[in-house]
Parts: sequence; C-alpha cells; structure tokens
Amino acid sequence: MPDLSPASPPLAVVIGGGPAGLMAAEALAQAGLAVEVFDAMPSVGRKFLLAGVGGMNITHSEPYPAFVSRYAERQGEIAALLQDFDADALRQWIHGLGIETFVGTSGRVFPTDMKAAPLLRAWLKRLREKGVVIHTRHRWLGWNAEGALRIAYPQGERLVKAAVVVLALGGGSWARLGSDGSWQPLLAERAVDISPLQPSNCGFEVPGWSALLKDKFAGTPLKNIALSVPGSAPRKGEFILTAQGVEGSLVYAWSAPVREAINREGHGVLLLDLLPDKPVEKIAQALAKPRGSRSMAKHLHSQLGIDGVKAALLRELTNQATFADPDALAKAIKALPITLVRTRPLDEAISSAGGVRFEALDEGLMLKGMPGVFCAGEMLDWEAPTGGYLLTACFASGLRAGRAAADWLKS
Repeated sequence: MPDLSPASPPLAVVIGGGPAGLMAAEALAQAGLAVEVFDAMPSVGRKFLLAGVGGMNITHSEPYPAFVSRYAERQGEIAALLQDFDADALRQWIHGLGIETFVGTSGRVFPTDMKAAPLLRAWLKRLREKGVVIHTRHRWLGWNAEGALRIAYPQGERLVKAAVVVLALGGGSWARLGSDGSWQPLLAERAVDISPLQPSNCGFEVPGWSALLKDKFAGTPLKNIALSVPGSAPRKGEFILTAQGVEGSLVYAWSAPVREAINREGHGVLLLDLLPDKPVEKIAQALAKPRGSRSMAKHLHSQLGIDGVKAALLRELTNQATFADPDALAKAIKALPITLVRTRPLDEAISSAGGVRFEALDEGLMLKGMPGVFCAGEMLDWEAPTGGYLLTACFASGLRAGRAAADWLKS
C-alpha cells in the first residue's frame, strides 16, 4: 500500500463528485487549500447528468416562504443553509459559468439549452483551473486505525491523510449512478446518528389491480386531475398508472405523507379528483340526467368526458351501488380513494429521505463526534419534492460544508 503523501498547503479531501461535493471542493479551493475529490464512479456528476435528461431543472423561482416550506420538517435547517446560497444566488452562480437560465411557465428554472452537460463541463473546467484534482474509480472504504482515509482504486488500495474531509456521498437511490448508501455502516460504526434511508419522490404499489386494468392501461397517464391526501388541499397535475400501482410527478409530490402513513398504519391513501374544475353538485346534476338506453360508460363520456383510463379506474375503485347512485358517484369522482400499501424499491426512487441527522452536526455541518469531518448533500436527513428544490439544497449544503471546513482548518 502506498505511503501517505504530505501535502502543502494542507490537503482537503472531498468524497463524492455530485453537486454537493463539487461545490464543497470549489469553496475549499477558493480558501487556498489543496483539494482532491474522490468518486467511485468512472466520471463525476452522473446523477446530475441524468436529472438533466428531458430538461435540467436547476431550481425554482417561487417566493422564498413557499420555497423553503417545501423542505417540510427540515425547513429550519435548510433555511439556515439557504441564507448563504438561495435560488437567486444559484442562478447567479450558473451565470458566472457562462450558462444563462430562464424561468419556465411552472416557475421552474432551467439553463437556456435545457441541458446539464454544458454546465457540468464548464464547472469542471473552472475547478481544474483552481487546482482541484479529481480522482474517479476511487471508492472510499472508511478510515484506518491511524485516521487515514482508505481509498480503493483499480490498482489496489491507498491511504490518504487529509487535514479536513467533506463527505458528500449521496442518498440511497440510483445505485448504478453512485448513490448506493454504502457509507452508512462506515459512519454507524463511528456512532454517527443516522436516520434509515427511505424512498422519496417515489412510486407506490396498490394491493392489486385487476388483470383488465393492468393489461389495458398500465403505463397510461392520467391528465387534468388532482390528488390529495386526507385533510390536505388537492394539487393539480398528472400521474401514471403502472402494473403495480401509481407513479409520476403528482404522486411524488405526496410521497412523504403517504410513505409515513404506510409506516404508521400499514397503508396510505391518495384521493383522486377526476374533474378538478367541476364542483360535485354540477357532476351530480349531469349524472342524474336521463340516459335512456345508453350504457353508464357512454353516459359518463357524453355528460362529463370521463372515458378511457379515468373510466376504468372509476369502475375499478367503486362498487355497483355507487354507480347506481348519482350523488354517491359524483362524490367518488371528486375523491376516489386509492389505497397504497408500500413504496416502490429505494433504488427506483428519484431521491431518498433519511441520512445523517442534523442533530449530529454543528452549524457548519461538521460531525460533532468527529472533528474535521463534514457532511453535505443528499446524505443528510432531509427531503424535498422535485422542482429544483433537491439540487438547490445540495448546492447550498456543499457550499456551507466547504466554507466551514476551510474556516475550521484555519482556526
């Protein structure tokens, strides 16, 4: 095993080459430190690049109070990070890389070319110009007895003695892109307080669709609908019916409360409004009109425009008595309960909840029980919906950890 190589100025090591890790590396380099980044994958930023497929949603333009509320139980901790680097600051930082941005009709912010790759290329070029050294195919294995970092690479294993370390190892989703959660036992054996990783922004399974529904409509989107959980205001959008259950952007928006209901009670419920722009009274009036010899399917289509997958799902989740009662059917159309019994596997999720608890960290994101070791990004215990909120918090936490690590080393 190679000897430890001294570094002058002191060596700052970042483990993980996603947005949080690269932002930490930039902050450390700006502080005048020698910085080396180690990533297990053949190239850095793989999940970042995948997120850019179909349009790189970098952040969101909504007013700050609404923006920070998206972080739910951890909005206080994330708000503290956003003080240094909020959505506006992130846009200005991107502009500094020569990449312009625009606000879409939904309020989401994108690079003008909608792509992640040019942004990442420009960023990596700037990091290398600042002297940041990036090692790929280098997997962190923890520490040895003397506190040196153990790094496995294609030729074997090496030891790296770092003056300060930033861990930005991602969550547990998309293992093939590097976020495999393998860091958990390495920190757990050091008594770091970790909340178990769980799927976030994920699909869910129902107890069992009928064969007819699966065979004919699996993979079909439901558009111009609204979803809610009991006791909450509905949100408009769309989702997809799958052979196992449901997935898609509107389902992801409710994934945290549904997942927690499943954890508590063994099941969760989404309420589907098939006609969000029509009040229940108007629906009942339309259904009560004489249909003569027409079937109920044709009546639903002619009076309310309900057909295809919407009609099939309505039939799937109601009984004959409900169909025979216009008032009861109108109420079902406005709040059709979909019972969900489990999340789809963590590796299929867009992101993960859980991770290193903020209670284990100081304000600079340094582990209280491990001086000189900082954490950032999705490996921290927070979650947010899609829409740019995930990336914004990853960037902000990386900047905070990098700056705090540099300050700690200087002090």
